[in-house]
Amino acid sequence: MKLAQDTLVLVADSEKALFLRNTGAAGQIELEVEQAKELAAAPAQDQNSGMATQVQARSEGSRSAVQESDWHQIARERFARDLADLLYKRAIKGDFKSLVLVAAPALLGELRPALHKEVTSRVTGELAKDLTNHPIGDIASHLNSAG
Repeated sequence: MKLAQDTLVLVADSEKALFLRNTGAAGQIELEVEQAKELAAAPAQDQNSGMATQVQARSEGSRSAVQESDWHQIARERFARDLADLLYKRAIKGDFKSLVLVAAPALLGELRPALHKEVTSRVTGELAKDLTNHPIGDIASHLNSAG
């Protein structure tokens, strides 16, 4: 994958994100970390206090099924929306002209519909891989080898 100089690269999974900047000349990938962001998860006992539940009434009498909310899934979806909001704010400030998304496939699926057109118009590439725990050099190698 060819990255222009000054391209912003988001490397993310459902719990953490790295914002990297390509400082290399055209055709060369040299990534520098600009910002790291992590999902702030509350302890499990806090997530169940004041528990929000879904009650499904059965049509045969007064029985109901109570289903606990999946707080971790809700937090991951919120994290994707937060990343989309952050990218939008950076885009309208003119912080980047081109953006490459490198994310776990599930996060890409949640992130794409949340992105504003100001952001999607700047996306120049995507790589559906979870590389958040990889060294920066490995991330650059994966981008180099991606078509």
